[in-house]
Amino acid sequence: MVNVQMYEEKREIALNECMQALKSIDSESVVKYITMIEKAEKVFFIGVGRVLLSLKAICKRYAHIGIHSVVVGDITEPAITAKDVLVVGSGSGNTLIPLEIAKKAKKIGATVIHIGSNPEGSIKEYTDFFLRIPVASKLKNLDEVQSKQPMTSLFEQSLLLFGDITAAMILEDKQIVLDDLWQCHANLE
Repeated sequence: MVNVQMYEEKREIALNECMQALKSIDSESVVKYITMIEKAEKVFFIGVGRVLLSLKAICKRYAHIGIHSVVVGDITEPAITAKDVLVVGSGSGNTLIPLEIAKKAKKIGATVIHIGSNPEGSIKEYTDFFLRIPVASKLKNLDEVQSKQPMTSLFEQSLLLFGDITAAMILEDKQIVLDDLWQCHANLE
């Protein structure tokens, strides 16, 4: 039966797993990722399912801090160019739609960043940079942070938190005042 103790137990599992996952990301890779994002003219994001939801949240937050951010497939999506970055979120690195989009972006000359848990995925061939969130995946690799949560929840949660952490780093790097961000927030709501 659902009860308070169950909530507290599941909360601690999720929080502890996210902490372990985020601590497992290579810090130098994070710095390289941010450098690539800051140099790009536009940053595009592609993923599917819950990963896409996390990427959309990252895209929105980056837009708030002055990065020209685009979700692939949105009605206002501009053309990608060699001056741009495509961020692909795929734990396995084998997800069909992101893989095909990465191929196309690479052919156009854009820089492709893959954020995932599997460094040996099919997308490897089209990736300029791989940032690993080494969490439990359907591959069940031994070096993955294991999870008691359903399916790939830990990857999606870690990805979302990674986006907010990197946004905070970019804010500090650009010396943006937090209160000034509200001018970039949606105001038709």
